[in-house]
Amino acid sequence: MTPTGFQTFGMPHLFVLGLTLALPIALSGLARSAGDGRTAKSIAYLLAAMLLVNDVTAGGYRLLQFGLDYFIRNYLPLHICGVAILVTAATLIFRSRRTYEIAYFWGLVGSANAVITPGAIETGFPSWRFFQYFIAHSGIVVGVLYATWGLGMRPTLGGLFRAFIMLNVFALAVSVINLLLGSNYMYLSKPPWGTVSPFFFAPWPWYIPILDAVALALFFAVYLPVHLAQRRKVQPARQDSQP
Repeated sequence: MTPTGFQTFGMPHLFVLGLTLALPIALSGLARSAGDGRTAKSIAYLLAAMLLVNDVTAGGYRLLQFGLDYFIRNYLPLHICGVAILVTAATLIFRSRRTYEIAYFWGLVGSANAVITPGAIETGFPSWRFFQYFIAHSGIVVGVLYATWGLGMRPTLGGLFRAFIMLNVFALAVSVINLLLGSNYMYLSKPPWGTVSPFFFAPWPWYIPILDAVALALFFAVYLPVHLAQRRKVQPARQDSQP
């Protein structure tokens, strides 16, 4: 089958969107039903390996294809999703709360947007780029949701603010790197080419503070369901404890 141009919300894209949600539900159910802990860890390790192998393979391919100079200016893990791949894999392997906080807020917000409105795919299914892109971005979402539903990790309000502060500190560091390299990591130098994302409606540099405010709002949006679920659990427990 010859790959064609990527079509947003075409059938392959819709299939990926469904799989991105269905896979963590199924894997989390499998981990909980096994009940021995070993299955949950094995699934976590496999997801982490998938993310890392895909990332290393893509990096090696790009290095060979474009050369070292172009690779350094364009493909270092300095975009949000590039960092999210590493911290999601670390969370799945080590179950660190600090990496989980970054993976949950950066990964869910950034990668979910990249899955829903991809703007960096030149060819569609079944090209190598199609699989590489969605294994990376959908894989982050799957890994974070599995850590939440399957491994029982939960975001906190404090973690939300820590993730937001770290995002801004990281953006400042990346802006300096962009000046030194002439790069556009985190799209701090100019908007991404060919994107269909609605978040780049303002001209540079005004979209940067807008995106910062949008990121904080979306951090709260992905935290709210967990917060409400925890409140529902606490309220019956308080009622049962009353005489």
